[in-house]
Amino acid sequence: MYLRPSPTDLRKSINTLAMIVEGRMKKDPYGESVFLFCNRKKDKLKMLYWDRTGFCLWQKRLEESKFPWPNTEKEIRKIPVERFHWLLNS
Repeated sequence: MYLRPSPTDLRKSINTLAMIVEGRMKKDPYGESVFLFCNRKKDKLKMLYWDRTGFCLWQKRLEESKFPWPNTEKEIRKIPVERFHWLLNS
């Protein structure tokens, strides 16, 4: 799982998010990785991945809290599944 730390305009959909993965994150959107994006308010999260037949895009919106999200590009990093579960439940 890879996290894009800077805010992402979540009006963007599959094609544009895949271009961000390839162009800005320098990762292969068609690989086995999952890519996470968060909006500026840190209350919405999108998850993009390739499942060998097409892209899947999931979204979560928090009603009262915020995701604990890093702020700088140099913090792009691979995160373990446990950290992902922590993000979703924060």
